[in-house]
Amino acid sequence: MQDTEVATQEKPLVVITGASGGVGTALTQSLKDDYLIIGLDRSSGEETHESYEFDLTDVESIREALDKIRERHGHDIAAVVHLAAYFDFTGEESPLYEKVNEQGTRNLLDALSDMNVGRFVYSSTMLVHEPQVPGHRVSEETPIGPTWPYPQSKARTEEVIRKHASMPYTLLRLAGMYDEKTSVPTLSHQIARIYEHTFKSHFYSGNTNAGQACVHKEDMIDAFRRTIDRRRELPEHNEILIGEEHAVSYEALQNRLGELIHGKKKWKTVVMPKPLAKTGALLEEKSEPLVPDDFDKGEKPFIRPFMIDMADDHYELDIRRAREQLGWEPRHGVFDTLEAMVDNLLADPHGWYQANGITPPDWVEEAEEKGANPERVLEDYQAHAQREHYRFLWAHFFNVALGAWLVASPATLGYSGGMAVSDMASGLLLALFGALSLSLKMSWARWAAAVVGLWVLFAPLVFWSESAAAYLNGTLVGTLAIGFAALVRPAPGLSPAAAMTGPTTPPGWNNNPSSWFQRMPIIVLACVGFFVSRYLAAYQLGHIDVVWDPFFAGTRGGLNGTEDIITSKASEAWPVPDAGLGGIVYMLEILLGFVGATNRWRTMPWIVASFGVLIVPLGVVSVTFIIIQPILIGTWCSLCLLQAGAMLLQIAYAFNEFVATGEFLKRRHKAGAPLLKIFFTGDTDEGPNESTAENFQRKPSRIIGDALATGVNLPWNLALCLLIGAWLMFTRVTFGAEGTLANWDHLIGSLIVTVSVVAMAESARPVRWLLIPLAAMLLFIPFLHDADMATTVNSLVCGAAVISLSPRRGPICGQYGSWSRLLG
Repeated sequence: MQDTEVATQEKPLVVITGASGGVGTALTQSLKDDYLIIGLDRSSGEETHESYEFDLTDVESIREALDKIRERHGHDIAAVVHLAAYFDFTGEESPLYEKVNEQGTRNLLDALSDMNVGRFVYSSTMLVHEPQVPGHRVSEETPIGPTWPYPQSKARTEEVIRKHASMPYTLLRLAGMYDEKTSVPTLSHQIARIYEHTFKSHFYSGNTNAGQACVHKEDMIDAFRRTIDRRRELPEHNEILIGEEHAVSYEALQNRLGELIHGKKKWKTVVMPKPLAKTGALLEEKSEPLVPDDFDKGEKPFIRPFMIDMADDHYELDIRRAREQLGWEPRHGVFDTLEAMVDNLLADPHGWYQANGITPPDWVEEAEEKGANPERVLEDYQAHAQREHYRFLWAHFFNVALGAWLVASPATLGYSGGMAVSDMASGLLLALFGALSLSLKMSWARWAAAVVGLWVLFAPLVFWSESAAAYLNGTLVGTLAIGFAALVRPAPGLSPAAAMTGPTTPPGWNNNPSSWFQRMPIIVLACVGFFVSRYLAAYQLGHIDVVWDPFFAGTRGGLNGTEDIITSKASEAWPVPDAGLGGIVYMLEILLGFVGATNRWRTMPWIVASFGVLIVPLGVVSVTFIIIQPILIGTWCSLCLLQAGAMLLQIAYAFNEFVATGEFLKRRHKAGAPLLKIFFTGDTDEGPNESTAENFQRKPSRIIGDALATGVNLPWNLALCLLIGAWLMFTRVTFGAEGTLANWDHLIGSLIVTVSVVAMAESARPVRWLLIPLAAMLLFIPFLHDADMATTVNSLVCGAAVISLSPRRGPICGQYGSWSRLLG
């Protein structure tokens, strides 16, 4: 033991800050046979001969560590290698850059001033230089011009060293490091994107011929070793660039990685305009959760807005000084090492992601948990998507045919003007996007075709088409175009884990909120609303002369209540026929009702949310329109009342799916998952892989009974509240009420009906408590106005009845996971 200690003490002393890190450990292993290595870090270095814990931001901590070194080994230090630094990839200025990198280095240099240091070696970065363009190399004479906070901090720290170092120093400006398993974040995330075959892997916002030099970990350690070995021969103060001479372009990396991972000779890369890319990156950054205490569970998206500005930066190095002063040449090349990198990734995907500090995609995690091969999960999904695509090719051919029909429609059906031009242009676009949709790789064209279909639906309203044929044509073709583009399988953009794994029934539920039994009533009710709206819009556009209303007369001569309402100032205030607009919304509800499988509550959250965005606002508009009819216009619209009732029932039947999707997103958010990504691509969930068998081989009455009763029922107390609300709505007809009191009765009655219908959903049953404040208003309103005895008694009895009926919850047959505790 004593001989070992004597031999060690005869070796030159090298102090390494940040010795417990990856580079520090590798450098220690390289030097320890020839040098006495002392590590300084926030935690002990396992490979060093001696290790002391210290904090760069604490002057006393530094001095205490150096005092111990001086006491044991004297004043002579062959070299100090300064690796310790603060770094992040957020692109945001952090006070830790100044505190750790700049002031910390100043503290270290001050503490070393009374030691005999042979050379101070600082680990800097090539990024302190101004970026170049392809064809121009960076040399040590290239002006300093870092473009984001991390290299800016390094440049300022270099200036600190120039001003405060009382010993010879070398600034090693290093390229991005890699080895066979890990790499600089920009490269590792590029590999991950291509491995996951994400949509983003095909887009870049800069010059694809630009690139950044890299350096293999072994070559980097060799450069440090040579700097220390030649510490006496080097200029007293110098800077040296360390990296491979050739910077592999982004496009070359894309193509090589695509070939190695997926067997594709050329990886399609599309250049995206910078403003669009920055907007997308900003939206994604603001929406993603960050779980700093558990990095494996979540992370901010890698691509940040500041990186978009740097996408053209090119760093190809002139390393002549490294050759001349160090005799250093890189022995590895990043392009040649990509194969080993990919081999490691494919052999152990989860381990590779962990080593590179990247959150694995959900299908890798799912495969790891179940002992499956992640590649197999992805391959199975891709094979499944391909089979589904070929099964539904006919739909895209139909859209091409529909496009051709639209082009010919004006001449065939005899309409002209703006409507004709719109249909012919839309037909050409629909045919184009339908043809592009025949390729599975061009799935985005399906959404483009759906957007064209949506415009075709709107166009007759925008142009106030006088042709009933043009309106019918737009309705049918637009609906079919959207259906053929968006409803057919495979659903574009689904996460492989969402599509191939996870439960169909939400955890803790005894019913599936996305089943066809739950969707059928919504679709049927939307059909009712669509047919009524389409009928009313035909009258507004002048295609028919009368509208049927069996109950109400109008306030203007010759018009019934419905005709009066839909030609009133309130209705005509819209820039397009409001009934037609309602018809389009109902049609979109019908189409959305058919989108997705029976697990769409977790595979397609955005569809469920879109459903809610259509139903709830339209419900509010419908109820508001019903409220203002007798108050502002003086009559009712029978068909509008039918529409409003259908819309409110839709909310009741759709509420379960809203709850299920909300609970799912909450669970994933708590787990630190990227919420925005999951919102659009879906995810797996707790519970076994399963499929729900929906038995349609039964009597129609049984099927209808299941569809009407699953998750929705009408307790007798809510039924009575409904009747009381309806009675209040029509007291001016049934009770002879007039003026302000009649208006109040109508308003409160409409709201009581609304709340009662929504509360029919078992998962929305707590909404019934809103009946109490509504009914309480009935107890005071008669006394605030000059009400007669009959009106007062009516108001008091109705108010008291609703208040007494509201507390009863009624039967809850379903189980709704964590939501159930709110249903008391």
